[in-house]
Amino acid sequence: MRTIKILTGLSAGILLALAGGAQAATKTDTFVVSATVNANCFVDATDMTFPGFDGSANVAGTSNIEVRCTSGAAYNLYLNVGTAGGSFAARALSDGGGPTLAYNLYRNLAHTEIWADSTGLFVSGTGAGLGNPQAIDHAVYGLIPAAGNETVPGGNYSSTIQVTVEY
Repeated sequence: MRTIKILTGLSAGILLALAGGAQAATKTDTFVVSATVNANCFVDATDMTFPGFDGSANVAGTSNIEVRCTSGAAYNLYLNVGTAGGSFAARALSDGGGPTLAYNLYRNLAHTEIWADSTGLFVSGTGAGLGNPQAIDHAVYGLIPAAGNETVPGGNYSSTIQVTVEY
């Protein structure tokens, strides 16, 4: 009788081991993760304040335009004529009344390349990224020539220039 009990216990143990060793079935799938990076740009310009002008000599001034664009994004940087009128050949500063003071804005320190909009000379670049360390600086060189401005009355003259970054 004892032999039967041992065999029964052994058989039960083997069956239990076999049942515990059964494997669960699994299935897998995949999915794609994607994103589109859209080009973007930010532009920030500093004011240009010329030193005192008395009509006896040319006076120069500078401004800076900071551009931050998505890495690899090509851009063009345009300046308009300004709110005081004039043309790209001769921009004007106004005292708010009738008199104007002729001046211009240039892409180069030699004051030979007038910075304009898409119809004239402008500046092109390629973005390095949107963070502050990736900002690209573009100097704007201004010049009030003495010639042609000798009879401008004293006063405060100004104009607002619109900066456009196209990307």
